[in-house]
Amino acid sequence: MGIKIESLSKYYGSLSVLKKISLHFSQNGVVGLLGPNGAGKTTLLKILTGYLNHWDGEVTIDGLNLKKDQKKIQAQIGYLPENNPLYSEMYVREYLQFIGQLHKIKGPPINELIEKIGLSAQVTKKIGILSKGFRQRVGLAAALLHDPKYLILDEPTTGLDPNQVIEIRKLIQDLGKKKMVFLSTHILQEVEAMCEKVVILHKGKVVLNQSLKELQSEKKQVIEVSFDYRVENIALAKIHQLKNVVNTFDFNYELTFENSMDMRPVIFDFAHDNGLKILSLQQKNENLEKKFNSLTKEI
Repeated sequence: MGIKIESLSKYYGSLSVLKKISLHFSQNGVVGLLGPNGAGKTTLLKILTGYLNHWDGEVTIDGLNLKKDQKKIQAQIGYLPENNPLYSEMYVREYLQFIGQLHKIKGPPINELIEKIGLSAQVTKKIGILSKGFRQRVGLAAALLHDPKYLILDEPTTGLDPNQVIEIRKLIQDLGKKKMVFLSTHILQEVEAMCEKVVILHKGKVVLNQSLKELQSEKKQVIEVSFDYRVENIALAKIHQLKNVVNTFDFNYELTFENSMDMRPVIFDFAHDNGLKILSLQQKNENLEKKFNSLTKEI
């Protein structure tokens, strides 16, 4: 049944952090949660984990109401916060045994998890001497120990070196094959590398909720054209199905269309009808970075 969020709002005093957001996730896979600082990403994750209790709206997870059935829902959630809280004086195996006791798990699959997460060579070491990458792995192992259906990761690759990032990416992708993983990050490349779906928050609102595949294949066209002299935007606006005009430099324009038909012949016809010469004409593909910038830019 997945996760259903309806009209979720959160205030800190008079400050509105989340503004009636609605989302629905029903499949396994990795969902990328993007947004600039202060967009509400961490607040949303803390609500889903049950860490924050005072909010408006409705959240159901597998048919259970988060406000009424919090303990049952938390039993199905694994959480790795941005600042991974670990006991540095504990050994790796000792810490995982401790987490297993907190969950009241009889015979927790510690050995299996240690091998799966890539911690076999670290089990006899104290957590405090591990690298950031291995500490992240310990945090992931702790979040997975009770075999949750949902995994929530807040900035899991922050501070890792390139090799560690690649290793953690692969691990998260593998986890997404059997679980629903929520990945909060401000790194667009992380989403493109790992996620099936993208949600972008801006100022507490959902401004994008789309599969990465759809986003990469959508037929929105951005065409760059250069004429032999300046054309007023009001004249360009008469071009059929044109949605937006940007005068990027001198006689250069960026024209946006929201359809699948190649609109370059239409631009040729416009130039001919208005006595213009086209000096250059090319299509551009709008990638995730540009999409993110256009949806979150300050006006």
